[in-house]
Amino acid sequence: MKNKKLHDDLERLRNEINHLATDDIESRKKLNRIIGDLEAKLEKPDDNDDGLVKDIKETIQHFETEHPRATAILNDIMVTLSNMGI
Repeated sequence: MKNKKLHDDLERLRNEINHLATDDIESRKKLNRIIGDLEAKLEKPDDNDDGLVKDIKETIQHFETEHPRATAILNDIMVTLSNMGI
């Protein structure tokens, strides 16, 4: 169930990326990298989650004012990861 929620949140984040301004290349890259990292985590869980969580937290701080919808989705992802013990 938690993995389904995470997959759903990743899909919401992909949709949000599609709505970002086309010239916001850095934001798109950062969000796509996080999506890739999260998908890799789902495929092959391991104990080293600190870097992933840190990257998501930093992205949330960076996006708070410019991309509030993406920030809300990232916060949802953080809650799901926390519930998964990550």
